[in-house]
Amino acid sequence: MGKKPTIESLVKKVGNYAPDADLDLLKLAYDFADSAHKGQKRKSGEPYIIHPLATAHILADLRIDVAIVMAALLHDVPEDTKVTLEEVEKNFGPEVASMVKGITKLGKLKYRGVERYIENLRKMFVAMAEDIRVMILKFADRIHNLSTLDALPPQKRYRIALESLEIYAPIAGRLGMDEFKGRLEDLSFQYVYPKEFQKAKKIRDERLEGKEVFIENIQKTAKKELEAAGVKINFIHGRKKRLYSFHMKLQRKNNETAKIYDMVALRIIVPTIADCYAALGILHTIWKPMKGRIKDYISQPKPNGYQSLHTTVLSDTGEIVEFQIRTTDMHEEAEFGAAAHWHYDETGAKRPAKKIQWVKELAEIQKDVLNKLSDLEEIKVDFLQSRIFVFTPKGDVIDLPENATPVDFAYHIHTEVGNKCNGAIVNEQMTSLDTGLKNGDVVEILTDKNRKGPSRDWLKFVKTHTAKGHINNYLKSQGGLLPAWFKKNKE
Repeated sequence: MGKKPTIESLVKKVGNYAPDADLDLLKLAYDFADSAHKGQKRKSGEPYIIHPLATAHILADLRIDVAIVMAALLHDVPEDTKVTLEEVEKNFGPEVASMVKGITKLGKLKYRGVERYIENLRKMFVAMAEDIRVMILKFADRIHNLSTLDALPPQKRYRIALESLEIYAPIAGRLGMDEFKGRLEDLSFQYVYPKEFQKAKKIRDERLEGKEVFIENIQKTAKKELEAAGVKINFIHGRKKRLYSFHMKLQRKNNETAKIYDMVALRIIVPTIADCYAALGILHTIWKPMKGRIKDYISQPKPNGYQSLHTTVLSDTGEIVEFQIRTTDMHEEAEFGAAAHWHYDETGAKRPAKKIQWVKELAEIQKDVLNKLSDLEEIKVDFLQSRIFVFTPKGDVIDLPENATPVDFAYHIHTEVGNKCNGAIVNEQMTSLDTGLKNGDVVEILTDKNRKGPSRDWLKFVKTHTAKGHINNYLKSQGGLLPAWFKKNKE
């Protein structure tokens, strides 16, 4: 974080973006937490108050609502001190106390074995369903803890980093919080896969060495040409590809770095959607676009709400550059996701609150599916891995894991649609039931009312726990699966 965080710099930071904030109460929250944690030390030997203060700063950097910042200052008070939650509520009100309570309920997560892992995941899903701000706070808490891992023994460092990489980062991604997702991944990466971390860093740094002037020139040319064409630019900036993201792409491309086109991406932020498309057209008159590298996430957003236009162009020097074009609202959604709904814009106005569909479904997921899950890998597949969204013929959006099949889609619609599934039409073409679906596919399921039920062979290709569960349930009901005790006796 550079300089040590202070309450004075936090108050100044919040005051700059939230003119209506009660800064005296914010200062009081710090004093209250400082007094409660008096004498307590971190493993690093620093006073404990450094941690909640740093967590509050991470959230204030998002220009987030002051109630969440106060909850960050107080988040460890009821669990680690003699001060009660009732005292927190009495001094700072029910809203702040509710978030502190949510964090306390999550507890000090200690993942030892699959059962404990799943139990804590349940807690996280419940916390998100009740108040998504609790998870936003938890991400900030985890980011600071990851940045101070060197003070811990190697085994503990590895465990915390692994759960951050495999659980926290994907959930942040599902919530559209790319900034937090990227930070969680990169901070964890060096502890979980140290050799791969060093390799990715070396390759990325070598690829980008001496490119600063080139990037600056591309930026200047783009800005000049866009403004000359009458497109207003709010801002334009470049960003290096994050290390963990780069590592994952290296894996997918069989370590062929020449096939990675977004080592540097320039983001162009404009006022309106019309400006986005206008900017895209102008960029394509300056530089030649690469075939198949234009992606329109504005008309077809990603499942987590991400919107942007992406294009990859060939510069005059033969270098490849990626552009991402979006409005300010889209940019804030892309960076902050769920947190954007408690975010202050540049004018000091709060954004309107908006329910996130995925979050609304969490309570049902927790009740229905998580209670049945016994395998961490199933959780990762069903909820935490990359998602696609596909459409019913009526235009309803269905959110599924990557490479899900028409059978997964059918069971997502209804158990009977899955059981009676006899074929699938994808994008008006007859398709086999084991075909992997892609983002934006329109899927129609053909059913046969005379069909008795699902085929055992479907278990070989379905991806979701939901589909596997329904197929297994049907087979069991028909005597198609032998009970474990019977198999054991037969052995």
